[in-house]
Amino acid sequence: MTTEELLKQQPQNNNEEESENSAVVAYKKNNLQIESKIKLIESLYEGILQFNANAIKSIQDNDVEKKVYWLQRTSAIFTELMNAIDLEAEGTLPAYLYGLYGEQLKILFAANKENSIEKILTVNKVVIELLDAWREVNHLDKK
Repeated sequence: MTTEELLKQQPQNNNEEESENSAVVAYKKNNLQIESKIKLIESLYEGILQFNANAIKSIQDNDVEKKVYWLQRTSAIFTELMNAIDLEAEGTLPAYLYGLYGEQLKILFAANKENSIEKILTVNKVVIELLDAWREVNHLDKK
């Protein structure tokens, strides 16, 4: 049974079961929020890949307006990912990701300026690696 299905279950009538059930429901709601955050990051990475595919097609079609639109959408995701990073957190990962996302923004800027499909593909390689790592880490956490 999925977390969402568990949350939809009706509470029991017995008071003791109700209080126990409310604790379980609270736990399940928290778990659902965590699952949602995991899915959100995964969706953002997938969105970057989709937007970049659209930007590449726009370059191939010589559609400057659409190219700019799609690259701006990708840039907005990277900016949002950067804004979500807690740079005060322990370890080197937050600063590393912040720098990595910033570098992808620079590459996208150059791709836009130069109409460079190769530069967009470079960003895609990084995002695919991030997406694979994200899925692997979160898959291992569920075991």
